[in-house]
Amino acid sequence: MAKNYGFIIDNRRCIGCHSCTVACKSEHSVPVGVNRTWVKYIEKGVFPDSRRLFSVMRCNHCDDAPCVEICPVTALYRREDGIVDFDNRRCIGCKACMQACPYDALYIDPQTHTAAKCNYCAHRIDVGLEPACVVVCPTQAIISGDLNDPDSRISKLKSRHQVTARKVEKGTQPALFYIDGDVASLDPLATEVNSENLWGQQNRGVAQHVDLAENDLRHPLDRLGDWLSLGETTSTIFNTVQSIRESLAGAPRRVYDAPQKGVTWGWQVTAYLWTKGIAAGAVMVSTAATFFGLIADRPGLHLMAAMIGLIFLALTGGLLTIDLEQPRRFLYVLLRPQWRSWLVRGAYIITAFGLVLPIYAGLAILGWSSGLINCVVFLAGLATAVYTAFLFAQAKGRDYWQSPVLPFQMFAHSVLLGAGVLAILAPFSKDFSFGSTMVGNWPWFVAAMMAAAAVIHLACDFIDMFLTHSSAAAEKTAKAIFKGPYSRMYWAGSFLLAGIVPILAWSIGMGWSLPLAGLLALVGVYISQHLLVYVPQKLPLS
Repeated sequence: MAKNYGFIIDNRRCIGCHSCTVACKSEHSVPVGVNRTWVKYIEKGVFPDSRRLFSVMRCNHCDDAPCVEICPVTALYRREDGIVDFDNRRCIGCKACMQACPYDALYIDPQTHTAAKCNYCAHRIDVGLEPACVVVCPTQAIISGDLNDPDSRISKLKSRHQVTARKVEKGTQPALFYIDGDVASLDPLATEVNSENLWGQQNRGVAQHVDLAENDLRHPLDRLGDWLSLGETTSTIFNTVQSIRESLAGAPRRVYDAPQKGVTWGWQVTAYLWTKGIAAGAVMVSTAATFFGLIADRPGLHLMAAMIGLIFLALTGGLLTIDLEQPRRFLYVLLRPQWRSWLVRGAYIITAFGLVLPIYAGLAILGWSSGLINCVVFLAGLATAVYTAFLFAQAKGRDYWQSPVLPFQMFAHSVLLGAGVLAILAPFSKDFSFGSTMVGNWPWFVAAMMAAAAVIHLACDFIDMFLTHSSAAAEKTAKAIFKGPYSRMYWAGSFLLAGIVPILAWSIGMGWSLPLAGLLALVGVYISQHLLVYVPQKLPLS
C-alpha cells in the first residue's frame, strides 16, 4: 500500500512556544514576514475563568488538493506518498494557489517571487528523517507519519482519539488533524482579525504581502472602499472598542496570529476582467446583431467590433502578465500546461480568440461575411467572457466565488461592456463602415442589448442578495457587499450605473443618452467587478 503522510497536532500538549515556527524558518530559510508553519493564539472566557488555546497552522497536504488543481504549470504537485510539494523553478507567481487553498497555507516568497509552503520537509523524509518541526517540538505535540500504516503512532492516535480537521466540507480530504481542536481556533470566522492587541505588530506582512487596505500604493477604489467603510481612523477606533467589548463579554478573540496576506489579486485582476469583457462583448454584440438578422449585415460593423476586440484583448494580455510575480515565465502557461487548471484553459481560449479576431477583421475588410464565421466568433467571445467564472470556482478558498450565478454574471458584464463601448462609438459609426452609415435599428439594438444585459446583471445580484448562501463565509461576503461597509459602492456603482442607467437609456429613447449611458455602464461594471474580486479576499482563511 502506498504511503500517505500526514500530521496530528495534539492541542493537549502544545504550549505555544513557536519552536516549530523557528525550526521551519531555519530549515527552509523562510524570510521574515511569511511563514510555512505558525501558531495561532485564541483566548476564551473572562478572568479568572479564562483559557488560552494554541493551534499550529500549516499546509494540510490534502488528498484532493485545490492548489494542485488550479496551478497552471504543475509547480505544485502531490507525490505518491501524499506530500504536496512544489517546484519554484516552474512557478509563474500567479497567486491562484493562494486563492484556492482554504487553509491559507501558501504565500509568495519575497526573495524568489514564487509560491512556497510547508512541504513536509520532503528532503528529510526522503532520507528517513522526520520533519524539522516534529523533531524540535519539546512536548511532542506534533506527530507525523504514515496514515496508511495501522502500526504507526499517528494511525494509533487517530484511531484512539476524537480528531477534527479544518474545513472538511471543502472536500479536500486534509491530512492534518487536531486532538482537542477547538472551533474558536480552527474556524477563521469564529474570531475577528484585529491588530489592536498585545501582539498587534504581527498583523502585517512584508513587501507586497501587506494587506492592500494598509498600503498607500493600493488602487483608488480600495481607498474609496475604506472611506465608505467609515475610514481607516474611525475603523481602527471601532475595532478597538469591539475588542474591549468582546473581552468583557468573554467572546473568543485572537491575541496572536501570523501576518494576514490580505488582497493578493488586486486591481490588475479587476482591470483584466474589464478589458476582457469589452473585447468579448463587442464581438458578441456585433455578431449577434447580424447572425439573428436584427440589423443589416455591414462589414464596417464587424471591422469596428474586431478592432475593439483586438485592442482590449492586447490590454488583457498585458494586465495578465504584469500581475505575475514571474512575468518572464508567462509562456510557461502555454508551453508547460497543467490542463485541469482554468488558468491554462483560459489562456488557450484567449489565444484562440486572439487568432480568430484578425481573420474576422480581414473578412470584414474584404466585405465577406457568413453565418458560420459569425457563429464561430460569437462562441469564441462567449468562452472568453465566461471562463473566468470557472477559474474563480476553482479558487475554493473564497466561498463567494463558488456562486452558481457567476457564469451568467460574467456573460452579462461582458455584453454590457461591449455594448457600452459600441454605444459610445455609435455617433461615429459611419467612419468604420466604408461610407455606409449604420443607422436605423443599430442604436436601438445597442440600447436593447445594454438593457437586457443590465436586467441579467441585476437578477444575478438579487439572487446573491436574497437567497441563502452555501457557507457562512459566502453569506458574510454578500452581507458586506449589499448591506455592510461596501453597500454604498454597490448601490451607487453596480446597481445604479450598471443596472438602472442602461435600462432607463433604452426606455427613454436613444439620442444623446446612449453614449452617456454606455460610459456610465462601463464605470458601473468596473465597480461591480472590483467588489467581486476585492471583498471576498477580505475574509481570513486561517
